[in-house]
Amino acid sequence: MTALDAAGPAAAGPAAPVASVPRQTPVVLPGADGARTLDRLARVARLVTRSQEPLYVRVSHGPSADRCTVSRDHESGCVLPGLSVNPLTPEPWWDRPVEHWVARQLTQYAHLADDESYAWLLTGEVSGRGPDCEPLLVGVRPVAVLADTVLDEARALYAQAFDQDDRGED
Repeated sequence: MTALDAAGPAAAGPAAPVASVPRQTPVVLPGADGARTLDRLARVARLVTRSQEPLYVRVSHGPSADRCTVSRDHESGCVLPGLSVNPLTPEPWWDRPVEHWVARQLTQYAHLADDESYAWLLTGEVSGRGPDCEPLLVGVRPVAVLADTVLDEARALYAQAFDQDDRGED
């Protein structure tokens, strides 16, 4: 089962079936390789929960633009062995709601979006780690595009759920 299959109407799990969620006409962005657009943070969290494969988020010009490229470290100029991404699948130690993890990860990465780029979900094989310890993916498979409303919801939940001033000091 692919990540796309995991969120479809046939997906099973403890959450309400996706088929019960009102469907909207999918929006497809240029360069998104036909990936559907998710417009709610809860839908992203449900997809992450149901996926058989780890999911990641990337902000770029989209899957078509990234198909024949890899990332580059902006400080050193080094070419990296894959696309730089941020993990959306929670770590095993995470004991809070998946939606909190997703909101945190999206908020930490969404600052890269601009008028010509957008956030999209993908899966693939980890080929290494970048200079900020971020996963680098090869064999990338697009899963979905995130609407700006998802990023807005993520920022709002992040502000509500996390102490942004805590630096981990006692």
